[in-house]
Amino acid sequence: MVGLDAQAAIVVGLILALSSTSFVLQILAEKNQMGTTYGRAAFAILLFQDLAVIPLIAILPMLGPSAESGAPLVDIAIAIATIVALVVSGRFLLRPVLRIAAGTAIPEIFTATTLFVVIGAALLMQFAGLSMVLGAFIAGMLLADSEFRHELEADIAPFKGLLLGLFFIAVGMSVDLRLLLEQPVTICLIVVALMFVKAIVLFPIGRFFGICDQTGARNLAVILAQGGEFAFLLFAIAGQSTLLEQAVIDQLTLAVAVSLFLTPVVSLINEWLTNRFSTAAAPDYDDMNNEHNPVIIAGFGRVGQIGARLLAIVGKQFTALEIDSSQVDVVRAYGNVVHYGDASKLELLRAAGAQHAKIFFLAIDDVEASMRTAETVVRHFPHLTIVARARNRRHEYHLMDLGIQYIYRETLFSSLEMGKRLLLDMEIAAVDVEKIIRTFQERDAQLIKEQHAVQHNEEQIIQSARETALELELLLKNDAN
Repeated sequence: MVGLDAQAAIVVGLILALSSTSFVLQILAEKNQMGTTYGRAAFAILLFQDLAVIPLIAILPMLGPSAESGAPLVDIAIAIATIVALVVSGRFLLRPVLRIAAGTAIPEIFTATTLFVVIGAALLMQFAGLSMVLGAFIAGMLLADSEFRHELEADIAPFKGLLLGLFFIAVGMSVDLRLLLEQPVTICLIVVALMFVKAIVLFPIGRFFGICDQTGARNLAVILAQGGEFAFLLFAIAGQSTLLEQAVIDQLTLAVAVSLFLTPVVSLINEWLTNRFSTAAAPDYDDMNNEHNPVIIAGFGRVGQIGARLLAIVGKQFTALEIDSSQVDVVRAYGNVVHYGDASKLELLRAAGAQHAKIFFLAIDDVEASMRTAETVVRHFPHLTIVARARNRRHEYHLMDLGIQYIYRETLFSSLEMGKRLLLDMEIAAVDVEKIIRTFQERDAQLIKEQHAVQHNEEQIIQSARETALELELLLKNDAN
């Protein structure tokens, strides 16, 4: 529509269709939305786009007018042959080489070998007339497919953030900000058109394929509306291949940079509008008709469900409360009877029959919600025996402050069982293992009481922990002797 020829328009369209993996995943991770339906859909789309970059890097240099008239087929054949040769050789030669490097037990040699593989693949691609980036990309995929991927990830982790930062610094330095002052209307129109077109394409796709509901489809459209970081690389390749004029490349590069800058802002605006004009009302708390069961379970997640199953086995009735409506829907689908409601609300506890119950099973995961509930129960229903779940030692101290006697840290017993298995596998006698575990558990319980008394003095807590560790070690050594 703006006068580019068909080939240039296709190139621009392919490049601008990409979205930013680093920006989007960071936003989704910060908002804990990676596990949502639209979050998973966004991740899948970004992953496929990253894979689509490989053929784009390979094809763009072949489309330029600098290519000889009779050579494109030959160039394509050479490119395909080189890529196939790299993948096949990497498949069969890479693992033996990495095993040899790993066998030296010298981390520096292992890292150097990895870098050699990447640089060698990049130089091979350059020798074949393709982009070095393509070679590095394929080498990375081959390395990720080896059994050493986790060790490689650990080795390159210190460099990943640094190199990514350098990449964006280089991108920022390549952006001509003067264009924003000289051609503000043009740049703004490109940005608006880019983000608007991508949004109106993504929204019906999300709805038509059943990826997510209307709100999720809108979130998907907003979060993927920007340009991607690969656009800077691909525009550079397009410029080197004279597929696009430098003036067009400068405009589009700046537009992509501006769209990246606007992505968090647009996401916040979308979130505010969703909360402001959402028509979905929060579900009402369930009417329990004053149930009179002897046990009330607050929090029907992993811990609460296990308690409920044990009660069901022995035929004891209980009333289960859960504040997360989505969790309520899930557990009800499995046939569980659970009521939606906030267990810290006095009215709900009365409706649940707290005044007639005997035991309150506090299994709420969130520390603040757990403490609010515990305070309400202790204040208004002191006759209830509270069996409480604690996420950590601090949470346990706060529950102890309320006078709660039966408190269980959620990871303590599983950690002790894992430790028992560890000691048994180290060929320590079972009798000694039982003694060690029992002594450790008893001393830990004593330490909790000691540290509770000085919980606001960090130095005394550290000192008592050190003294306990030393005392426990000496005690067990004396028993062994």
